[in-house]
Amino acid sequence: MNRGGSSPSAAANYLLCTNCRKVLRKDKRIRVSQPLTRGPSAFIPEKEVVQANTVDERTNFLVEEYSTSGRLDNITQVMSLHAQYLESFLRSQFYMLRMDGPLPLPHRHYIAIMAAARHQCSYLINMHVDEFLKTGGIAEWLNGLEYVPQRLKNLNEINKLLAHRPWLITKEHIQKLVKTGENNWSLPELVHAVVLLAHYHALASFVFGSGINPERDPEISNGFRLISVNNFCVCDLANDNNIENASLTGNNFGIVDSLSELEALMDRMKRLREEREDEEASQEEMTTRFEKEKKESLFVVSGDTFHSFPHSDFEDDMIITSDVSRYIEDPGFGYEDFARRGEEHLPTFRAQDYTWENHGFSLVNRLYSDIGHLLDEKFRMVYNLTYNTMATHEDVDTTTLRRALFNYVHCMFGIRYDDYDYGEVNQLLERSLKVYIKTVTCYPERTTKRMYDSYWRQFKHSEKVHVNLLLMEARMQAELLYALRAITRHLT
Repeated sequence: MNRGGSSPSAAANYLLCTNCRKVLRKDKRIRVSQPLTRGPSAFIPEKEVVQANTVDERTNFLVEEYSTSGRLDNITQVMSLHAQYLESFLRSQFYMLRMDGPLPLPHRHYIAIMAAARHQCSYLINMHVDEFLKTGGIAEWLNGLEYVPQRLKNLNEINKLLAHRPWLITKEHIQKLVKTGENNWSLPELVHAVVLLAHYHALASFVFGSGINPERDPEISNGFRLISVNNFCVCDLANDNNIENASLTGNNFGIVDSLSELEALMDRMKRLREEREDEEASQEEMTTRFEKEKKESLFVVSGDTFHSFPHSDFEDDMIITSDVSRYIEDPGFGYEDFARRGEEHLPTFRAQDYTWENHGFSLVNRLYSDIGHLLDEKFRMVYNLTYNTMATHEDVDTTTLRRALFNYVHCMFGIRYDDYDYGEVNQLLERSLKVYIKTVTCYPERTTKRMYDSYWRQFKHSEKVHVNLLLMEARMQAELLYALRAITRHLT
């Protein structure tokens, strides 16, 4: 009997949804529909992505230089809508997976599998099972955590906390890993592992948020693979996400006509710029606005996310099969709001006290040389990336909008910027966008096409992919800030 795995007959009882990757029982007796799109994304028409790839020869060059699989995978195709960013992304990912570093190559891919498993991201798990074996990984480890060295198993706790509640990480967690006798981690090894974990938690958000489809040839070496993916999506029916209903999704979220929605957003951006020039809010008022936004984020998901997929049904239908759960412990552990009602108040992480630029960057670079520069370039790239357009409008300064998206993610993780007016978040991010952001960032495996379609309906798909890149990097930076702060406290 395989302790960590599941028998083929057991796997045959489950299906994996191509839209949101939920694992569902086959015996639900639900009629299934054809997928909404072929191509790299279930959310984006194939022709839009293909056009971008044919125009940009640089993408092919980047894949040849920096792709570990040596092919243009679906993530890369969708990211190629932003070629400048793609280069930063591929360079940093290639460095952490393939270049000189503290960890052996197979360990890097196994850590990626452990990270992706926290969100049941079969796309990334399949990819790295393959890479793990190609780099000389021991096939037996793929039977589950019971079969891996104790050192790797010891990463479970920090993997779990980083993925779901990074504010709980303390220097004690770090000490436990670096002071465990023969199974201890050196600090350079631990920093490498933390960077990989944060990268793949955040990348899972991008995979689900962009509706990344499974690769066309999902066969995995050595017979290890997840449940085969069929060409339909059960959740499309469960969420009324079929083509006939696509035009109604906005109404279900109670959004105004999409054209006036765009004009209203442009108006609010203009008004905020003018107000900022006229008067500056006091520090006390800024603190109040942050606390208000943090508390309001509590109510964003409840009710909205499961608008047409009741919570009880969701819990009943979503099953983590042993194909995924073999790589994690405590699968029920998930995100809980930083500002939970009725709980002991957690201290806010004041960004000024521990910044990426002044603290995190130098620590990472000292313990794992050069990765700090690559990450810094990637963070700056996505934060400053702009084409000065919004839907059909040109010559638009989108700085306030980009900053609101980035800071809202950090707000949900309890990170506050003293110099930012959180009143702007409420003015610029409508409710359906907040639902989408919170889902993609905190519960990515629950993302549906309905949520993706429900916000910014006049905007181009490339602009929505830009949003996903911002959310991904904001999430990665938030995880790193908490982990690196704990490592700094361990050192002092």
